[in-house]
Amino acid sequence: MYLLKTGSPTHLRALRVFEPLMVAAGIVTPIATVPSIFKVYLTHSQFASGLSLITWSFYSASSLLWLVYGLLNRKPPIFIGNGLGLLTNLLMVNGILVHTGRTY
Repeated sequence: MYLLKTGSPTHLRALRVFEPLMVAAGIVTPIATVPSIFKVYLTHSQFASGLSLITWSFYSASSLLWLVYGLLNRKPPIFIGNGLGLLTNLLMVNGILVHTGRTY
């Protein structure tokens, strides 16, 4: 159920407020992964061995799908956030693979 009729003045006003907010959220959310990226690359196997390769791989695949969806629909909040998310998730996957010696 839609709360606001598409194209109504209230709907357009809400979009003008929400678009920049969602772009900011799309940038800040992937940045939350940065401490884990530093930890996996600096503490190596001590931290990396406790991380799930499958989970981070799924996060990466999901981010890729959302990135493509955002590009196809020309929605910057979606493709900016998920582009950054894909980058951070792939860095985690790489860190897990490199520092645990896993090959799967």
